[in-house]
Amino acid sequence: MDFGLKGVHVLVTGASGGIGLETVKLFCALGANVTAHYNSQFGPIQELLASNSNLQHVQANLSLETAVVAMFESLATMPHGPVQVVIVNHAISRTYPVPIVRMTLDQWNTIITTNLTSSFLVCREYLKYLEIAAPDIKEKAAIVLIGSTAGKYGEANNGDYAATKSAMMYGLNLTLKNEIVKIAPKGRVNCVAPGWVVTPMAEEVLKDPQTVCRILATTPLKKVAMPMDVATQIVVLASSTLSGHVSGQVVMVEGGMEGRLLNKPEDLQ
Repeated sequence: MDFGLKGVHVLVTGASGGIGLETVKLFCALGANVTAHYNSQFGPIQELLASNSNLQHVQANLSLETAVVAMFESLATMPHGPVQVVIVNHAISRTYPVPIVRMTLDQWNTIITTNLTSSFLVCREYLKYLEIAAPDIKEKAAIVLIGSTAGKYGEANNGDYAATKSAMMYGLNLTLKNEIVKIAPKGRVNCVAPGWVVTPMAEEVLKDPQTVCRILATTPLKKVAMPMDVATQIVVLASSTLSGHVSGQVVMVEGGMEGRLLNKPEDLQ
């Protein structure tokens, strides 16, 4: 099947992590010209460079406005040319539980800035360069945001992260899909929202059988997703050939999950 991505310049943010790295590999395999963004972890991307001539890389702290502006300025002069598709994949989540009542303003602001404000900056700068792009570049214009089941159901003790994902899945996604067409008439914006995925970030948590049981308690498919499960949906939504009339959608990649398991047996006594 032809995804219509050959030669299309795709920027993947947060490309050194589990989902981001798998997404980069898949876009490269489909013939896209890929820019893999990273902040501090270059190693995984470096390993791919030798075997993918259509892959280039860029470093930036996306929480800083100056860094995002500089990144897009540099991309405009790099071999792949103007960015046509953006996968907004970068995000962080605290590894320890903090309920809202115990959360510091510093923690809240850090997660909001790192996950949400940075995504706004990436989308804004992308759209600025799209405004001055040639018509053939605009033909393939697309943004794919990465949300989370936390953005749909909330997540106890992880409310800052959940809030950023909700904002991306709904407020940002639904606004951008109406604004991008003023710049690129065929431009589209969608969101992929995974549940638990087997990534290095989740590896330790998923070693606990009781935790896995709670995760899968409301999931009909009874399995945790692999990075490729998410990457394939990202690529499908990024393809104007396969998804040219799809915009403003949130595709849940969570095995049919119906919600959170809130109560343990002892809680009901």
